[in-house]
Amino acid sequence: MPLSHIVLSGGRAIELTELRMSSTYGGMLEGYPCRLVNDMKFRGLQGEARRAYPSAPVHVVPPVREYPDRTAGAFGPVEVLPSVACIGRFRSAVVAPELDPVLHRSTLVVVWFQPGPEVPSGEDVDPAFRGMCWEELARDHEL
Repeated sequence: MPLSHIVLSGGRAIELTELRMSSTYGGMLEGYPCRLVNDMKFRGLQGEARRAYPSAPVHVVPPVREYPDRTAGAFGPVEVLPSVACIGRFRSAVVAPELDPVLHRSTLVVVWFQPGPEVPSGEDVDPAFRGMCWEELARDHEL
């Protein structure tokens, strides 16, 4: 049973089957959020997703970046991401029309950031997330 259902902007329905959440800046002992730290966070989450789901493609949804303080420190201006980092495994109907829809599904692992610890559902999901092109990113597999 899926954790939630999401309808992408293109009309494709996808199901969330697994979800990992963590604090975006949890464990940050010193320094401040900036582009360098955030880029390392992206690479780290993308690597974590690839290790956790080696047979599935991984897509990172570009997050909203906020700049609450324009004064630059040693690593540039403060750049803040939404407070919750997520890795989710999604499934949907097949992408390739020649495959048997009874025996095959498509899958994609998605990395994204969101403001709170809610399970994404329905059409209330971030527009950048809903705008991803499943047909280009997901991979079909046999059940």
